[in-house]
Amino acid sequence: MTNRTNTNLAKLDLAKPDLTDLKRLIARHASADGIHDTAIPALSLIRSSAISDPVHTLYEPSLCIVAAGRKRARIGSREIVYEAGDCLVVGIDLPIIGAVIEASPDEPYLCLKLGLDRGMLADLLLETSAAGRAPPVPDGLEAAGIQAATPDLVDASARLVGLLDTPQHIAVLGPLVVREIHYRLMTGPQGAILRQIASGESRLAQVGRAVAYLCENYAAPFRIEDLARIAGMSPSSFHAHFRMATAMSPLQFRTRLRMHEARRLMVAEGLTAAEAGFRVGYDSPSQFSRDHVRIYNRPPRRDLSRMQSEQAY
Repeated sequence: MTNRTNTNLAKLDLAKPDLTDLKRLIARHASADGIHDTAIPALSLIRSSAISDPVHTLYEPSLCIVAAGRKRARIGSREIVYEAGDCLVVGIDLPIIGAVIEASPDEPYLCLKLGLDRGMLADLLLETSAAGRAPPVPDGLEAAGIQAATPDLVDASARLVGLLDTPQHIAVLGPLVVREIHYRLMTGPQGAILRQIASGESRLAQVGRAVAYLCENYAAPFRIEDLARIAGMSPSSFHAHFRMATAMSPLQFRTRLRMHEARRLMVAEGLTAAEAGFRVGYDSPSQFSRDHVRIYNRPPRRDLSRMQSEQAY
């Protein structure tokens, strides 16, 4: 997979599938704006009736299929716009800035999000490799990719959401359809990402181990040498592969993790900017404020006021 430019996440274009059933089902089971958890583990449905400000979210490995509307996502220095019929595949934990850029009350943004199961992917990799149906695991890859969803993937996804109409069947049929979705992804255009995270010694999986450490220890200082040892690479190789996968340096990645958690603390626990900054690892309130402005384009106090007003609304 190659980039169109240095800043755009590459998009694999295929013929767009029929989204009628998937759109109808998401709209019925996500009747109000917001993110809706469902009775199917790892499946959530998203609806927005208006365009949105950029939202900073830590994505776990997941599949997102847009059934209606359009969204812009930024991953480090990479940016992508994806729309109805596109799917985003995220292979490791990534801080992503996303904004809905096309939506209205009559035509809301509708999206399905399904968490990816690494164990299931590993099983499928073994099965497809044994049967000679899996290409080799590539060496080095971006940690997220976008493509036009295939008809088979959309059909399986619509059947999964459709199980919400018959909850008595979810326990038996749900895991089968989820497995089919994983298989469709692994054997599809973005399958290389999934084969990488399913293979414990791939470059992306190695970077993923360092990412997991950063997600757990974002408030603590670190050395590149320590992260490289966790990943099982030399420092120079680790830095290059980390930037290739995430479009960020390890320090930039940690800063975004810290900022994401600091915003949550200010809103959910009522902490001041200085208190939140200290909690996530900053010794200097002024450095926290500078990093906050650089990432969010506004100082912490003004950003907090905006988030509080949105919650009140």
